[in-house]
Amino acid sequence: MSTFSIESYALGPLQTNCYVLTVQDESTGKRKGIVIDPGMNPQRMLEKLKDVEVEAILLTHAHFDHMGGVDQVRKEANCPVYIHDLEADWLTDSRKNGSMRWQDVTPPLATDPAEYELAEGMELKLIGHTFQVLHTPGHSPGSVSFVCDNHIFSGDVLFRASIGRTDLPGGREADLFDSIQNKLYKLADEVIVYPGHGPRTTIGFEKANNPFVRLA
Repeated sequence: MSTFSIESYALGPLQTNCYVLTVQDESTGKRKGIVIDPGMNPQRMLEKLKDVEVEAILLTHAHFDHMGGVDQVRKEANCPVYIHDLEADWLTDSRKNGSMRWQDVTPPLATDPAEYELAEGMELKLIGHTFQVLHTPGHSPGSVSFVCDNHIFSGDVLFRASIGRTDLPGGREADLFDSIQNKLYKLADEVIVYPGHGPRTTIGFEKANNPFVRLA
């Protein structure tokens, strides 16, 4: 299987980054893909998936702006959803996923349960590649990051020169700092960080420049 390509889409009123990873299956000629964090109003992203066999939807966490498009994508692509077990019930509960709280931004949202639960250290074999699951709580209790080769999809844990907020239910600043210092900053400097909002960055840049979290 060839190296995957990465396309990003800023979806919904909070401009949440949705990532679509695709590869060309050399044996069949078909394109295979995965979707990370399908946010609200995913129609323009779905247009790009018409000729792609989607193997999975991966969620870094279950806040409404990251899961608002889950059911639409799951229905059209006929693929399973993965979420950390600590937030499995957030998908079905608009109070827990925050959509009930932010009704000026979104109507209350709920989806069917995920098909699979994630945990620290799991390895997912998808689109011919291996994705390692890091449990990176702090922004939310079940936040995870997905690592593959020199790429990490960090959700709302680490941003370019910034970090995720911890003032939402289930957030905890000490956990966020621990996740960044003792998991993300342990990765190689050249690893590219694909955050849940805003531009991509690298681990090396954040270790040298992030004003919120320094090396332990």
